[in-house]
Amino acid sequence: MYLVSACLAGVNCRYDSSNILNKKIGQLVKEGKAIAICPEMIAGLNTPRACCEMVQDHEGRKKIISNEGEDFTKEFMDGAMKTLEIIKTIGIKKAILQSRSPSCGYGRIYDGTFNGTLKEGNGLVAELLIKNGIKVYTENELERI
Repeated sequence: MYLVSACLAGVNCRYDSSNILNKKIGQLVKEGKAIAICPEMIAGLNTPRACCEMVQDHEGRKKIISNEGEDFTKEFMDGAMKTLEIIKTIGIKKAILQSRSPSCGYGRIYDGTFNGTLKEGNGLVAELLIKNGIKVYTENELERI
């Protein structure tokens, strides 16, 4: 069983109310081999919502900030914790997460400038799952699964 980012399974849960359906991931959900979760939605954020990226403050703490300067760190962290709780309850050991996201991004995420530039790093969910022994992949790594 896999955890997958809901937007990859065709759920319109991205910040702009869209999805980025990956047919292979959608099929895993349809076959009951994966559960689709949107950490932002389970944290209570609406769609549409402000576009957010991860930044580091002057003390090196990670924060999730909208393109309008609003701090959504608490909500994103709540979503990450709830996602981990669900994974532990079900016993999931692998996740396929949407790349680049401040929640789900793995390996490379947007750099906080809102201009499409990527930097090395993980979103809050990806980082929390990795720290808890969950193997994380992105939709670009399906051949490795």
